[in-house]
Amino acid sequence: MRHRRRRVEQVFVRSSSSCQTTRACARTFVTVNDSVSSGADRRARARQRAYERGVYPAPQSPGRSRNMQANRRRDTRPEQGLRRALHAAGYRFRVDYRLDLGDLRVRPDVVFPRVKVAIFVDGCFWHACPEHGRPPTTNTWYWNPKLRRNQNRDELVTGTLQAHGWLVLRFWEHEALVEVVERTSAVLAERYAELAHPRHRTAAVR
Repeated sequence: MRHRRRRVEQVFVRSSSSCQTTRACARTFVTVNDSVSSGADRRARARQRAYERGVYPAPQSPGRSRNMQANRRRDTRPEQGLRRALHAAGYRFRVDYRLDLGDLRVRPDVVFPRVKVAIFVDGCFWHACPEHGRPPTTNTWYWNPKLRRNQNRDELVTGTLQAHGWLVLRFWEHEALVEVVERTSAVLAERYAELAHPRHRTAAVR
């Protein structure tokens, strides 16, 4: 009871002292909110100008616009699921780790720098999955070249990484997590064994 009373007194003292700076905090809060809203307004105006110039198509509905804006470059659900599973299996790795490969900069989804293994989890739509990647039926003038550029970059990234001695694993987001972890574990076991016994490393791996 005595300890609880002390904690209550400490909270009261902190809250009473914080009341003295309430106006300053309020001013800071308003300033931050204003800057965030102004940044959102600028982005909205930039999107509108891009629509008018025909740089990329305007969304068919506000809901479609929110869905497209919600797409992330990293930390997608398949990526997070794979990272959690690998971490639970005892592996430690880098996330969104930048690799400078000459003029090309690459950020694989999961990186094992010591054994030079790079993992990508590709979305079925954005990377044109042959099984689930449905080609767009509207605004094909924009989407078809864009998806083709994504595929070309995937090939360039994979080839460049391999040329620099990296082993590249690419998985589709629809693949079963258990199978992905099993394949990754098998590759990592082989790479760590080669690291421990470099004399047995094959020319293909080098």
